[in-house]
Amino acid sequence: MPIKVLKNEGTELRLRIIGESHSTLQLFRSRLNDSKDVDYANYFQKHPDLDEPELYLRCVKGKKAEKVFRDLCSDINKELSNLEI
Repeated sequence: MPIKVLKNEGTELRLRIIGESHSTLQLFRSRLNDSKDVDYANYFQKHPDLDEPELYLRCVKGKKAEKVFRDLCSDINKELSNLEI
């Protein structure tokens, strides 16, 4: 999943996530908003056929948004790697 960093300023992070759908972004959004380190998280998509979705994250004071996002990705990866069919 290619990601383009649009903004990375301490407590704020804005990413363009290439080739992903609402399912993936909703997973990120809901998990981030459940975190005590996150003040606000949401995703936006201007035009569904023309624009890639963007994820926005704002953390509470003293927390680095990039670290919070990387930790979340690591947690999701661990959960999904343990799936068995």
